[in-house]
Amino acid sequence: MPHEANVGAPTASDVGPDAAFQRFLLQGRFMLQRSRTNGAFVFFPRVAVPGTGEADLEWVEASGRGTVYATTTVRRRPDQGGPYNVALVDLDEGVRCMSRVEGVASERVRIGMRVLARIDRAGDAAVLVFVPDGTSAGGDAAP
Repeated sequence: MPHEANVGAPTASDVGPDAAFQRFLLQGRFMLQRSRTNGAFVFFPRVAVPGTGEADLEWVEASGRGTVYATTTVRRRPDQGGPYNVALVDLDEGVRCMSRVEGVASERVRIGMRVLARIDRAGDAAVLVFVPDGTSAGGDAAP
C-alpha cells in the first residue's frame, strides 16, 4: 500500500510538478500524485486533478508494480544501440505511463506481462524503466 511522503517533499509551489517528480526519481523514489478528495492517482504530474480541477494533490510512494498494456519494438542499427521497446504500463494504482521494459529482449515484451519499476540514471537525470516481474503468473523473465 502506498504511503504518504509529503514531509520534506518538493511541492508545486517550490518547483513545478514535473521537476518535483524528477527530484524524487533522483532521490531513488518513485512517487505519484493522489487526490486527497477522491483518492484517485494521476500521472503525468500536474497541478490539478483532471476533470475536477481540484488542487488537492499529494505525493505518495508508488507500489512500482504494473502490467504491460501495449508494446512496440523500435529498430535501430546495431551501431546505434540496436532495438529497444516502448511500452505503455498500467500501474497497479490505476494510471498508465510510457516507458520501456529492460532485462528481456524487446521482442519478448508481451501485453499482460507483469513488471516492476526501476529507476536508472541517465547523465544528470533519472529515468523510470521497468523490468519483468518473474514472481507473478503474467511475468516472462526469460531473455
